[in-house]
Amino acid sequence: MSSRIEQIIEEIEEYVDSCKYQPLSTTKIVVNKEEIEELLRELRLKTPDEIKRYQKIISNKDAILDDAQAKADALIADAQAKAQELVTQHEIMQKAYAQANETINAANRQAQEILDSATQDANSIRLSAITYTDDMMANIGSVLTQTLEDAGGKYKGFIEALQACMDVVNHNRQELAPQTAQAAAMSGAYHEEEPEEEEDPVLEDMGEK
Repeated sequence: MSSRIEQIIEEIEEYVDSCKYQPLSTTKIVVNKEEIEELLRELRLKTPDEIKRYQKIISNKDAILDDAQAKADALIADAQAKAQELVTQHEIMQKAYAQANETINAANRQAQEILDSATQDANSIRLSAITYTDDMMANIGSVLTQTLEDAGGKYKGFIEALQACMDVVNHNRQELAPQTAQAAAMSGAYHEEEPEEEEDPVLEDMGEK
């Protein structure tokens, strides 16, 4: 929407265009003084109001621009703060992730060291147990071997002693055999020569009675 000043200026331009030129001139025109003065007077009256309106608009524009600039600055500051906060959080998260990874790696290393140590100890204990068992079995084997040898020797000696006794007994029997046969023969002859037992007369009498 155009202002009144712009309308008056357009009316002045139209009025000037409608005026006639002076005789023998192509640049000068003949104007009605009262009409042109009326237009100029209204122009002068409207100009302060328009200027004030423009000043107000300009002031409002400046205020709007200032407010917009303040809002923009606030938005930018808030965005920068949020960005910085995100960066800080990201750095904190990175540090937390790094610390967590280091903790996990340290725990894995410690667990592996424990497993390696336990495996080494188990292997050492197993080797010691095998060595001890082998030594014990070797000692037992030696004792058994010695015991078998001693028992075999004693048993052999016992058998030889029994055999010697048996030989003595057999030898003695062989030496006694002729005498034994002679004694048996004599005993048989004695039984053949022994008289029959006579009956007792007294017993016979008692039987008859």
